[in-house]
Amino acid sequence: MKAIRYHEFGSTGVLRHEEVERPVPGPGQVLVKVTATSFNPVDDHIRLGVLAEMIPTPLPITPGLDLAGTVAGLGDGVSGLEVGDPVIAMFPLDAHGGAAEFAVLAADLVTAAPRTVELADAAALPLTGLAARQAAVELASIAAGQTVLVNGAGGAVGSLVVQLAADAGAKVTAVDGPQHADRLREYGAEKVVGPLDLDAGPAAVGGPFDVVVNHVRLAPEDLAKLTPYVADGGIVVSSAGPVPADEERAVRTAGVWVGPDAAHLADLVSRIDDGRLRLHVVDRRPLAELPAVHEEAGKGKLPGKTVILVATAAGVAGG
Repeated sequence: MKAIRYHEFGSTGVLRHEEVERPVPGPGQVLVKVTATSFNPVDDHIRLGVLAEMIPTPLPITPGLDLAGTVAGLGDGVSGLEVGDPVIAMFPLDAHGGAAEFAVLAADLVTAAPRTVELADAAALPLTGLAARQAAVELASIAAGQTVLVNGAGGAVGSLVVQLAADAGAKVTAVDGPQHADRLREYGAEKVVGPLDLDAGPAAVGGPFDVVVNHVRLAPEDLAKLTPYVADGGIVVSSAGPVPADEERAVRTAGVWVGPDAAHLADLVSRIDDGRLRLHVVDRRPLAELPAVHEEAGKGKLPGKTVILVATAAGVAGG
């Protein structure tokens, strides 16, 4: 089968197109014929070796933490799945495997794909969706009537946080460039403002807020300026570096560290199929262009959430 792998850490030049043996599912595993994976910024960091000590991963690595495809085989002891079922999953951070025609992973990481979007586009959901859910639901526990500031709201994770917060009944202020404004309002943001002037303080954007969710990489001294944007007793959740807490005002802080979770992924799928959550896929590229996608991402030129097409999906998921 065709796959893209790398045998050493480094620049995009380490990515190789290879013919490799088709994997065989072991006990408790499922074989998936891959329709698509997607690119996430962490893919670039892992390939560079930046996370090698934090997330030890044996080489060679087949990149791609997201997976959308159809069940092609079942290992011993697997129940609840049938060959041909459309599924999605997130690989563990130390495993990967989406950039190949077939992939094997634990069956308990797999969940049914959304019925209402193309199966290939569903590959945009797992990692970003789980990160957004962790921030909005598990860490911040966003509730009706709360005020929420989402910094970096136009990105793949931020867009989902806005929707989850609005769906919970919160009053959302979304922060990003004007090119995202209409879409963020459609997602339920009550107010959309441009990039924060951190020195202007929270009052300039209607704060302080019960919850601040940050997805913008900032210098440590600028991350510290986000703490005053949180109201007394509130929380700031960041996926882009630590924000200091303020014990005197009972302001808590939390960091996002996403991992696979089939139950949480199934919750996100149900929200999509109910029309409460939408994916925003900016580009779809063939597997052969994955090295170019890594290159563009490294230069800051990737336009947004990019799905990597491994095989052509036939109609919508489940169709």
